Amino acid sequence: MLLNPRVPARRRSTARSSSSRAEPPREVAVSEELFAPVDNGIELCYQTFGDPADEPLLLVMGLGGPMTWWDADLCRTLAERGFFVVRYDNRDTGRSSRAAGRVRRDALVRAFAGLPTRAPYALTDLAADAFGLMDHLDLPAAHVAGVSMGGMIAQTMAITTPSRVRSLTSIMSTTGKRSVGWQHPSLLPTLLGRRPGREAYIATSVRLWRLIGSPGYPQTEEQTRARAAETWDRGISQAGVLRQMLAILTSPDRGPRLRSLKVPTLVVHGLADKMVHVSGGRATALAVPGAELLLIDGMGHDLPPALHETLASGIRRTADRAG
Repeated sequence: MLLNPRVPARRRSTARSSSSRAEPPREVAVSEELFAPVDNGIELCYQTFGDPADEPLLLVMGLGGPMTWWDADLCRTLAERGFFVVRYDNRDTGRSSRAAGRVRRDALVRAFAGLPTRAPYALTDLAADAFGLMDHLDLPAAHVAGVSMGGMIAQTMAITTPSRVRSLTSIMSTTGKRSVGWQHPSLLPTLLGRRPGREAYIATSVRLWRLIGSPGYPQTEEQTRARAAETWDRGISQAGVLRQMLAILTSPDRGPRLRSLKVPTLVVHGLADKMVHVSGGRATALAVPGAELLLIDGMGHDLPPALHETLASGIRRTADRAG
C-alpha cells in the first residue's frame, strides 16, 4: 500500500476497525514518569496513557531516542483507539539506567565492516529489558510497535518469545541484513560527531533532522530545536548511543527467523528515508508471512504529526487481526 502526502490528510488514513469508528474520543489518563527495575541492575523510565484494562501497547523508540520521541498526542490518539499505551526510555537513553562498557570508534568501523567485534550488550538484551518492563506492569503479552532500532528490538521480541507479542508493528526499520536498509553515506559524519554541550547538541540535531526528516511533512527549525532541548534536558549519553549503535551493527540477520513468525505484522516505511533505506522495510515485510507493507511517500525517518492518524489506524488494524 502506498500513501501520497499530496492527498489531503483525511483521505490518507487507511481503513479503521468498525469499533474504533463507533467509539467517541475518551478522556485519556496519563501517568507521571515512573521507574521499573528490570534485570542486571537496569532501571527503565516509563509512562502510560489510557486505561490499564485496555489492550496493552508497548512503544519502543530507536537509536538514542527517548520515549518522548513518541509524541504525547500520538500516544493519546492510540489510547483513544482502545490501547493502554506504554512508552519508555531504552537503557542508555533519557532517564533510564546507563550501561557499562566503553565503545571506541574503531570498534564501530570494524563492526560496520562485518569484522568480529565484542559489544557491551546485544539487541536481545534490549528485548529482555522490554519484557522486564512488561513483567513489572504484570502484562503477560502486549502489542508491540517499534521505530528504527526500536523496530529491531520489537522484531527480536517477537522472534525470541512470540507468545508475549500479540501483534508487531515495525516502523522505518530493517532485518539486519547488510544489503538492505543501509544509511545514506552523507549521514555518517553527523552521526559520529561529538556534541560537547547543550547548544552544540541542539545545533547538530537541527542539521541531522534537516537531512533525515520527512520532506513531505517538514518540521520547523523551532520545533526541531525544542525537541532537541527537551531530549538534552531529559538526559543524553553519547557513550550510550555508541553502545546502542554497536548492538545494532553486531546483530545477526533476523530475516530467516522472521519467516517463522505467526503474529499479525505491519511494516511501515517512508520512501524518503535516508537513515534506513526503504529496502529494509520491504525486506522485513517480505520475510514475515502475511505482513502488511505500508509505504508512505514523502516520509523520512521521523513521525510527523500529519501521519499520527495513519499510524494509529495501522496499529489498530494490525492489533485487530490478533483477535
